[in-house]
Amino acid sequence: MGLPVVDGHNDLPWALRTRADSDLDRSDPRKYLEGFHTDTPRMIVGGVGAQVWSVYVPARISNPFRETLAQIDLVERMVARDERLELARTGSDARLIRDEGRVASLLGAEGGHSIENSISNLQTLADRGVRYMTLTHSDTTEWADSATDEATHGGLTGFGRDVVREMNRLGMLVDLSHVSAETMRDALETSEAPVIASHSNARALAPHPRNMPDDVLREIGSRLGVVMVVFFPGFVVRETAIRMTEMFADARVVRDELDGDETAIAQEMERREVALELDQGTVSDVVDHIEYVAEIAGVDSVGLGSDFDGMTTTPVGLHDVSCYPAITDELLLRGWREPDIMKVLGENSLRILDVGSPPP
Repeated sequence: MGLPVVDGHNDLPWALRTRADSDLDRSDPRKYLEGFHTDTPRMIVGGVGAQVWSVYVPARISNPFRETLAQIDLVERMVARDERLELARTGSDARLIRDEGRVASLLGAEGGHSIENSISNLQTLADRGVRYMTLTHSDTTEWADSATDEATHGGLTGFGRDVVREMNRLGMLVDLSHVSAETMRDALETSEAPVIASHSNARALAPHPRNMPDDVLREIGSRLGVVMVVFFPGFVVRETAIRMTEMFADARVVRDELDGDETAIAQEMERREVALELDQGTVSDVVDHIEYVAEIAGVDSVGLGSDFDGMTTTPVGLHDVSCYPAITDELLLRGWREPDIMKVLGENSLRILDVGSPPP
């Protein structure tokens, strides 16, 4: 394949559910998908060798554990239909699949609400191949504070720490995207394994609570974890981040007003975001975050987690999954050496997927 890109977070499965009712004949990722950021032909052009598919469901959906399993089923169906994709669980699996010219497909659960406060449900997700779980999404759970909701626990509760320990035992990576800074610190204190942020940026450059403070970046780097830089303009551009600080609270209001109609919610949030006429940023802005994370956490602790098909607007030059070469070009223009570029594009993420691999 082309560039050895590993993307730690893509929301195509949820986009297929909300926009095509999970009907893979109606919206077939084997072909060009109009209006989506992702399909297999464009992944090949972009040099994607491994993709972690988010099996996200909203925190306020009924039966989130059952619905997360439905999203896993959707990814498995998507992969089974496409000879250019293959399921993987580890970095080693992904390397072999990539070397054979296919795209390795892994699973990540976005939000601890998915386990419905059950350790046995966590075990089920691990058994189904889920490689990481984001401890919260936009809502605070009964055991962990979110970055974009009221903090009620001061970080992790005792049960939350038990979840982290069980994830270590199961070989699931603890994902600190979406959680409060206090939850980040508690998870780092509790976890015996390196942790990740599957789609987050540097708070010093874009002051949104979804981004990572410097002390957390340093601690993740000291443990050889990986922060996967996200492309969403609200987490990339300083002024856009400031103006979008309330976006998750707005989404909760819209969800209540539209009674959980996911398609209508997505359309309304897109309408509101477009109306703001926000600065989308550019490839250069994204690479600023890559360089900052590399400076604070270390070049061995930075990767990519685009959030394609989980955002309405994208930076100029990064409009879909065919555009990863633009990141390589920008890094080369800034004088980066090829071995370090390879780390950012995917080698760091493959390493962490092996560090956190499931027990035999």
